[in-house]
Amino acid sequence: MKRFFIVVMAIMLSACTVFEAKDSAPPILLSSEQVSDAVPKREPITTAGNRSPYKVLGKTYHLLPGVKGYVEEGIGSWYGTKFHGRNTANGEVYSLYEATAAHKTLPIPCFAKVTNVENGKQIIVRVNDRGPFHGDRIIDLSYAAAIKLGYAHKGTARLRVEAIDPMSLSGESASKRYYLQAGSFKSLTSAQNFRDTLTRETGEVASVITSEIPGFYRVLLGPFVDYARVEQLDSELRSKQLATPRLISE
Repeated sequence: MKRFFIVVMAIMLSACTVFEAKDSAPPILLSSEQVSDAVPKREPITTAGNRSPYKVLGKTYHLLPGVKGYVEEGIGSWYGTKFHGRNTANGEVYSLYEATAAHKTLPIPCFAKVTNVENGKQIIVRVNDRGPFHGDRIIDLSYAAAIKLGYAHKGTARLRVEAIDPMSLSGESASKRYYLQAGSFKSLTSAQNFRDTLTRETGEVASVITSEIPGFYRVLLGPFVDYARVEQLDSELRSKQLATPRLISE
């Protein structure tokens, strides 16, 4: 039994609520106005988190070959402090303050529009984790996404999930500016030290800004207008294990 537990955890690298039952909201609560949609973009499917088939708790799951045309309605849940700061299925770090989600069979990363059919509220999330693996739940949203959809206070809601086909996204505009968020820290000193490390290692300008989430400091690289450089830098940061960056465009 112990060996089975270790194998499952190694395969999934997941922050989801398979093995721990208790979860909670953060001590500093969010308002829906503080939560922003994820920005859909074309991203390569990661090796980590996309093994198919895979088995959890005796059940076998087969990943969908793509996202085009995927629409499903059912019960959705959310996960929070119990998994904040842990690795998601594709090796990123889960933040309960970002608009992300866990899904059992969609390729990751991908993007989806999620609607709370009980009140009509919507959000776009980035799917980067696996789960939920219990009950009839079809998706596990981050705490922030659940706040935006108005059901964080009660745990679950009936949701409609519509995957966003990356091929339908318009081409990258030369007028856009891009940033890579390389980290988020509670300590200003830690953020400043990481900024200096990034600048030294990449030769690019890094900066520290105050997060919209109280008490946090974000470390950004950019702005960039050359999307090819953004992709190159993203790959460099990952290969050096300096960061798992998040793309921000404006």
